[in-house]
Amino acid sequence: MHEFSIVSSLLEQVLEIAKSNNALKVNEVEIEAGVIRQIVPEIMTTAWESIIVDTIADGSVLKITVVPAIAKCRICENQFEPEIDNYLCQKCLKADVDIISGNDIMLKSIDCQTLNEQEEQDED
Repeated sequence: MHEFSIVSSLLEQVLEIAKSNNALKVNEVEIEAGVIRQIVPEIMTTAWESIIVDTIADGSVLKITVVPAIAKCRICENQFEPEIDNYLCQKCLKADVDIISGNDIMLKSIDCQTLNEQEEQDED
């Protein structure tokens, strides 16, 4: 279950960004995960919920968008969606490709509450 190590690294990154922006609370974290990384969104969510306890991200939501794999054949330049562990080009039948997308996990956004937002809520 590599999801737990991914989530652990993600939380470190989120907390560092939140701290540098003087955030009091993290409400939502959005990531894109390439299908080649073979993460299971449900396990990622469960790992997130267990690791954020007693941090400023406690109670936050992890939104995951799974990005399909796209490969480009170096021989004929055909772009296609490969199956996991099968990078054979359907056009020229060669397995010499560049991965265009679907192999990354990217932090897309963090929704945080700052001190200014807290003060505005308190005034209401």
